[in-house]
Amino acid sequence: MIIIIIALGLFLDRVSKVWAQSALYPDKEIVIIKNIFSFEYLENRGAAFGIFQNRQIFLIIITVIVTGAIIYYLIKYKPESVLLKISLAMIISGAFGNLFDRIVYKYVVDFILCHYKDVYYFPTFNVADMFVTCGTVLLAVYLIITPEDKLLKREE
Repeated sequence: MIIIIIALGLFLDRVSKVWAQSALYPDKEIVIIKNIFSFEYLENRGAAFGIFQNRQIFLIIITVIVTGAIIYYLIKYKPESVLLKISLAMIISGAFGNLFDRIVYKYVVDFILCHYKDVYYFPTFNVADMFVTCGTVLLAVYLIITPEDKLLKREE
């Protein structure tokens, strides 16, 4: 299940980014809902919300360390919780999707733009970002609903 989620996430991310590069580059826009939702090509040389601009090596190292730790946890502890496995697989998938971009292009392809007219713009994102975000939310739900004594106990 974990491998399938990671592969599916990587596939959806790559296909959507290749589409964005061919359909939107360099300055085309596809409006889905006027003044609210559109697709626009953006080369993000930072991390979430544009932090750590032009720090690709740092971001690559952090991604490798975090995903390595998650993979180590999954292999060593073999968690039984389906929710935990899904959440961690989604985080890995999204992280690998953006890691691929950082290594190959030296930037991450973002193209999903949510905004309200010209009043508010949410930072442009991509499918990999959605996987990381949804995985993190599911991980938070898992941590909230799981009793503390089970969190600290090694699952066998």
